[in-house]
Amino acid sequence: GEEHYNCISALHKSMRGSDENASLYWLARMLEGGEDPLYVARRLVRFASEDIGLADPLALTQAVAAYQGCHFIGMPECEVILAQCVVYFARAPKSVEVYRAYSNVKECLRMHTGPLPPVPLHLRNAPTRLMKDLGYGKGYKYNPMYKEPVEQDYLPEELKGTDFFKERKT
Repeated sequence: GEEHYNCISALHKSMRGSDENASLYWLARMLEGGEDPLYVARRLVRFASEDIGLADPLALTQAVAAYQGCHFIGMPECEVILAQCVVYFARAPKSVEVYRAYSNVKECLRMHTGPLPPVPLHLRNAPTRLMKDLGYGKGYKYNPMYKEPVEQDYLPEELKGTDFFKERKT
């Protein structure tokens, strides 16, 4: 019932708040109450990107490994795998930078009126002669061929200068 959602919310908020003791409590309460360990593991995968993100990119690897470990061995053996992951997440630095930036991109797309801007010609693949003749791929700079980063636009013209990490595009 509702307590299922209350407990997972408490687990998330405890990890987000870096409280390893409360995180372990809510995990144990769920598992000892019969919660599916794979449900918890799936939520940890989401938490790794949503709440920890780039502050610790290995968090996602930890979460996926925990999910796989739970899938392989099941309860009760997998409880320690989940406990390790939960404590790792509670102790990990947190960043919602990517989560917010992606939300800004989605908002930009939803608020856009009319047809979406076309992919710039230099970014288009040109698998046929006709496409090459139409300018697909023309002027594209293949970064690995340069010693220094190249100056090149990757967004459509009407979004030039947009930084989804700093602003909301409406």
